[in-house]
Amino acid sequence: MDRRAELTEFLKSRRARVQPEDLGLKVFTGRRRVPGLRREELAQAAGVSADYYVRFEQGRAENVSQEILDAVADVLRLSDDERKHLALLAKPARRKARRRTAERMRPGLQRLLDSMTDVPAFVLGRRMDVIGWNRLASALIADFDSLDLKERNILRMVFLDPASRDFYPQWEAVADETVGYLRMYAGRYPDDPELAELVGELSIRSPEFREHWARHDVKDKTFGTKTQHHPIVGDITVQYETLQPPGEPDQLLVTYTVEPGSTSEQNLRLLASWTAADREDSRFPAESPELP
Repeated sequence: MDRRAELTEFLKSRRARVQPEDLGLKVFTGRRRVPGLRREELAQAAGVSADYYVRFEQGRAENVSQEILDAVADVLRLSDDERKHLALLAKPARRKARRRTAERMRPGLQRLLDSMTDVPAFVLGRRMDVIGWNRLASALIADFDSLDLKERNILRMVFLDPASRDFYPQWEAVADETVGYLRMYAGRYPDDPELAELVGELSIRSPEFREHWARHDVKDKTFGTKTQHHPIVGDITVQYETLQPPGEPDQLLVTYTVEPGSTSEQNLRLLASWTAADREDSRFPAESPELP
């Protein structure tokens, strides 16, 4: 993906959200060809020359200072995640090209997941691929073992699986979040060829993804709440927490917990009891062998 083009489109989309009147600026005369702030108006509010801001927005300004980034972010009223994304695009770190190899998870992480018998937990890798999970996560979210490696991807599950709209009662909010996570990753690794392939595939197959991707919204995956509708036990509202395993900058450990005493806790316990029963059954043959 073209980092300069990403920077340009991101700033254009953020300028469109702010009106010059909101900043107390004198409105430039003439027909306004773009919604929101013009480049000249943003430059005036940020205290930089119009020529410099044009070069900055086009990705042609070198050694952009933190003061200028902060000034532009303040004018555009960027969120913390958006400020982080702007810095990644404007001052990219030197990163190695992503290798086309299957992503691996440390055995210790899998053992940690397996030990969490009452908490759905999984590990996300690059581009929101699910690379590790425990039994309860598989029972709640998807039977990951039965999915092809390519299909173990949150974006594909949300946008390409018709059942996702039933599974996520607030599907639109989930779609917003997942695309925001992917856009944040794109800021870190704009040269990732598999990311470009994923975005291309989703753009072709999902009009909803195209619409969300065009908004240039960004969000870092941290913590929050979401409701999932399990086809057997019903609704489960979870609080998710996201942790980064030491030494694995591209991997995220995600855990789901529920409010004590809630219906969600009852439903999750029921689901956990079923997975525990399945685990016990799997230790024995379905039929006893005949005695000689």
